[in-house]
Amino acid sequence: MVDKKGKPTPKRKEAQAKLNLSPLSPGASKESKKVLKAQTRIRRMETRAAYMRGEESALPARDKGPVRKFVRNYVDERRSVAEYFLVMIMFVLFLTLIPIPAVQLFAVAIMYSAMIFIGVSGFVMSRKIKKLVEEKFPGEPTKGLGLYGWMRSTQLRRLRAPAPQVGPGLKKKK
Repeated sequence: MVDKKGKPTPKRKEAQAKLNLSPLSPGASKESKKVLKAQTRIRRMETRAAYMRGEESALPARDKGPVRKFVRNYVDERRSVAEYFLVMIMFVLFLTLIPIPAVQLFAVAIMYSAMIFIGVSGFVMSRKIKKLVEEKFPGEPTKGLGLYGWMRSTQLRRLRAPAPQVGPGLKKKK
């Protein structure tokens, strides 16, 4: 048989206050809350800026490491049709609104041929990335690197995160 503890269960507010779970006590002034909010916002902005610069300490696990950096730079130093796919689809959407069947058929043909071309080029790029990584980083696992590079290549250059550190056809920026 379990003995009772001999006292009532504390209210949630009391238990949280005892553990000091909130950064500010309930009676904290509005100014201190504003200061804390501003500090948090600044810290968040600094972390975001470090992430966009590609600093290793600010990167999430999926982007960390020299192998991933190599893949990012490999993708960023090349232009591909895949990065303009979204723009192309918007153009195709506009063309399908024109009530001429030949134009609509042409637009759909552009869309499907672009999808096939991007899929094939993504597969080829994925294989090439894995081969280069095996040469440059022997013993490193290559699982997921091809898809990582292909997904990065499908994003518009200025929307990539972390931001590209190399330009198309250029070596690393200094």
